[in-house]
Amino acid sequence: MREPAFWYRPSSSMSLLLSPLAAIYGAVAARRLQREGFDAGIPVFCVGNYHVGGAGKTPTVLALVKLLRDLGETPVVLSRGYGGRLRGPVMVEPGRHLAADVGDEPLMLARTVPVAVARERLDGLALAKSQGATVIVMDDGFQNPAIAKDASLIVIDAHRGLGNSCVFPAGPLRAPLPPQIERTDALIVVGEGSAAEAVAAKIAARDKPVLTAQLKADDAALSSLRGQRVLAFAGIGDPERFFRTLRSNGVEVVGQRAFADHHPFTQGEVDALVEEAKRDALKLVTTEKDLARLGAGAELPPWARGIVAFPVKLEFDSAIKLRRFVSERLFRARDPKFRKG
Repeated sequence: MREPAFWYRPSSSMSLLLSPLAAIYGAVAARRLQREGFDAGIPVFCVGNYHVGGAGKTPTVLALVKLLRDLGETPVVLSRGYGGRLRGPVMVEPGRHLAADVGDEPLMLARTVPVAVARERLDGLALAKSQGATVIVMDDGFQNPAIAKDASLIVIDAHRGLGNSCVFPAGPLRAPLPPQIERTDALIVVGEGSAAEAVAAKIAARDKPVLTAQLKADDAALSSLRGQRVLAFAGIGDPERFFRTLRSNGVEVVGQRAFADHHPFTQGEVDALVEEAKRDALKLVTTEKDLARLGAGAELPPWARGIVAFPVKLEFDSAIKLRRFVSERLFRARDPKFRKG
């Protein structure tokens, strides 16, 4: 879906009009958060958002996976597979599955880490454990109470924050903010800006860590684009963040085209982008997730070749602080005194 513009305005008549629906939705979501989850028997780390749309969860998952491996763990990612047709449980195979089967984010993640996709999280948990997982990393699912979490890491964009801070559909929040903050174990603020300061202060007041991080370009990708003019397009939760990341890394973005999150590109749309880029002598650039939706198996179809991805990774301003938090949570998860219920 494409996020309504009024979600990111201080006040609007549309938010006020939708507030009764938001009150009902928020009450149901808040009650759902109170439910007791199933004890997975192994540590569970959840990477989530307070709101709908993107904030940098996928790069956060990859950074967390790398850290867990450095600590000697065998992580398996558990995803609902949003946008895919398969209900699962199924292990994602990049050479076999398409984004239309399992979703773009799981397909992209599976190139780095084993990913189990399942509409029913408990079924996916069983499959992930059968793969030898010593720790589960949940990609999204913070508001889903099915599985108890040992650590919930919430990702928020420093530039956009939480918009008008209203609950869906009056705003972008998936549930009222207080019960979400109560269940937050760490906040990760991505990028530059002041829009997340109020939330960060609330988390810090609860003596929970607030971690800051930046999206950094892949060196090889950046080198290949240096000195070139580009036409950038993206169908993610926050396309503007992608365009900002390109520019902050010194890429000359001459044109940009934003599409709705998880947009299923047609050949006609891609043909038009390719033609525009050729006409203006521009390089056509998109995100890894968007490129995953264009692929057929391991290769791009002929009409999409020439489009390049711009990979990014999340770098924490204090890697030591993140490592300390994760190590402590792993210890607590395995200590009978701290068993989750």
